[in-house]
Amino acid sequence: MKLDATLVVDARRLNEAGKIARAAEAVGFAGLWTPETQHNPFLPLTLAADHTADIQLGTAVAIAFARSPMVTAQIAWDLQAFSGGRFILGLGTQVKAHIERRFGMTWDPPVPKLRDYIQALRAIWQAFQTGGKLDYRGQFYNHTLMSPFFNPGPIADPSIPIYIAGVNEGLARLAGELCDGFHVHPFHSVKYINEVVRPQVAAGAAKTGRDPAQVSLTSSIFLITGPDEASIHTARAFVREQIAFYASTPTYRVVLECHGWEDVGEQLSRLAAARRWSDMGALITDDMLDVFAVTAPLDRIGRALRERYDGVLDRVGSYLPYTPGPLDEVWRQAVRDLAADRR
Repeated sequence: MKLDATLVVDARRLNEAGKIARAAEAVGFAGLWTPETQHNPFLPLTLAADHTADIQLGTAVAIAFARSPMVTAQIAWDLQAFSGGRFILGLGTQVKAHIERRFGMTWDPPVPKLRDYIQALRAIWQAFQTGGKLDYRGQFYNHTLMSPFFNPGPIADPSIPIYIAGVNEGLARLAGELCDGFHVHPFHSVKYINEVVRPQVAAGAAKTGRDPAQVSLTSSIFLITGPDEASIHTARAFVREQIAFYASTPTYRVVLECHGWEDVGEQLSRLAAARRWSDMGALITDDMLDVFAVTAPLDRIGRALRERYDGVLDRVGSYLPYTPGPLDEVWRQAVRDLAADRR
């Protein structure tokens, strides 16, 4: 199992991305992921690539439907070349309201549209690499023009891994069908992964004759830890609020349904609609917290993650962004513990 980290910097601190990435590589993290929330996910990875040599760099995730496949293909191609083949393109669909009202784009059924998007990307990359004719005609996307003036040309590592993110069954099947990895949402449980995600990935893989083991499952984990009881108490309160926020979204109700807690999701949705944010965390019981989060002292983080996710996930990381500093030795120990032979 690999231990990854999350890189988050705002525009005023963008120049720190390289320093953070270099520190993450020195700790031993296998990968460094950037989200697309308040800031562009690709810019920090350019600086990260410039300051590192081995660590993998990926988006977790870039919003696919906010960009043309051609735009994403070009960005990914340049990052793959600049990083020496270390880039992973992680894509997400977002939800209808954000695509239409925040990005101002058209919403279509997400699974067939993302399938089309991925196939378009690979057709474009094939044209970049070979100089051959670009003639992709899909259900939602058509790309039929690529003159030499606009073709960036071949690179040393043209096979760019594609991971997609999702919660419900359709996107998990699509990952099995077409992708190199699947980003399991941080709001998850082992039961949900084993009973929903893994069977659907396997079903998608069977559709195209693939081995489901070819699809890497990764997730960031709600991790409750700290140097003392007061810190752990604060962490529990924070995680409780985060879980309540995600559980209030109907799209994520499938995770609660695995445990018979869908009524809690309905209550949370009503509170969210009433903007009663401060009341939501109280609905997340200690039992729910234990299911959706990992609690461990600092010196047992790696062992606790391995005990929870060995044979379930291939890559794990903390939900919170990585910050270089006094906890670096804690993370080094976690890397060692996750890599240790269990025999």
